[in-house]
Amino acid sequence: MNIHELFFHIHYCNGGGSKLILAKKLTRTLQHHALILVTSGTGTYDIADKVGTFREGTLFYMPANVSHSIETSGASLFTVHFSYARVGFSDTAWTIQPEQDLLAFSPVMALQDYYAVSETFEKLVTSWHAKLPGYEFVAKTFLQQLFLAIDQNLRAQHKNDATRLKVERVIAYMQDHVQKNVTLTELANLVQLSPTYLSRIFKETTGYSVIAFFNKMKVDYAKELMMNGMKKVKDIAGQLGFSDEFYFSRLFKQLEGVSPTEYYHRNIHGF
Repeated sequence: MNIHELFFHIHYCNGGGSKLILAKKLTRTLQHHALILVTSGTGTYDIADKVGTFREGTLFYMPANVSHSIETSGASLFTVHFSYARVGFSDTAWTIQPEQDLLAFSPVMALQDYYAVSETFEKLVTSWHAKLPGYEFVAKTFLQQLFLAIDQNLRAQHKNDATRLKVERVIAYMQDHVQKNVTLTELANLVQLSPTYLSRIFKETTGYSVIAFFNKMKVDYAKELMMNGMKKVKDIAGQLGFSDEFYFSRLFKQLEGVSPTEYYHRNIHGF
């Protein structure tokens, strides 16, 4: 799931300082999506043909137009109800794709060590209810952070520490060698994995392929070089280890929607 492509509209939130306490059976079908985090208590659920019990740390994802039922004698919850679209930018044009029926979440997720998720959820709900100027924008920002925290929590459950450390070491090596050419085999040897296995765990952890991640890192560094006054595409490409400035320009335009020269003239103004 590419979280950075999602644009949210929040319908409402529940919970807040005292949290929402559900003490009944709730059966409904929503026209939008919802995330519900159980912070205390137990109960039963029936969602998308899945029936079971829940406890503290359970996260529900309620897709639009899917009937669901939750029953409890007193569970504390955080909830956010939202719609979304996928927004992209390429070749100077914005693209907006209507929401799909489902996000890449299971209807019921048992989170472990979910403090970061709970803390972000509470900030989201609190900002929504405070209704301070700009609260809608702030709440959307927290919702994006919430998705990221959930995604990281779920990934961590499927990755042991050794695997996570290997991916982090690869990224650190990329940062140290962003001005050079680095091969997949070189990175695989660094962490003593096969190129195929490294490619798989890297994509699962970051959402990007190894090469796509490194190219994005190079383009970000190219923009920093422009900010520092470097203008010539040939010089920037050479600084980043590209022998072909035209290939670099095509890569830059593919990721940013404009050529390096166009980017410089549109965005760099001397401060």
